[in-house]
Amino acid sequence: VQLQASGGGLVQPGGSLRLSCAASGSIISINTMGWYRQAPGKQRELVATITGDSSTNYAHSSKGRFTISRDNAKNAVYLQMNSLRPEGTAVYYCYAEVAPQTTWPLRFYDYWGQGTQVTVSS
Repeated sequence: VQLQASGGGLVQPGGSLRLSCAASGSIISINTMGWYRQAPGKQRELVATITGDSSTNYAHSSKGRFTISRDNAKNAVYLQMNSLRPEGTAVYYCYAEVAPQTTWPLRFYDYWGQGTQVTVSS
């Protein structure tokens, strides 16, 4: 299973970016998907997650500005980021709980994308 993230870049404060992440490979089912970020010198932290039935959870810093969504047919998750702030500069990682094999019960494993750099600066 591979997760490929894209959409990062340089944006001015107050600007917007949309991150995308697609899972590929041996996929029977995907449970929760989400985004985390890691700024230089800091620990990786939650940005937002979305369950298989589209229930969402946001970090306090993301609420009201970021929107997470998913397309189950494409095994993809998206993060629309608006009103970006300089403190949002970080490497953003996508994440998915994937069942790669047909077992009963299904066994889910955590997979991570390679990260995409987001830089918020004027």
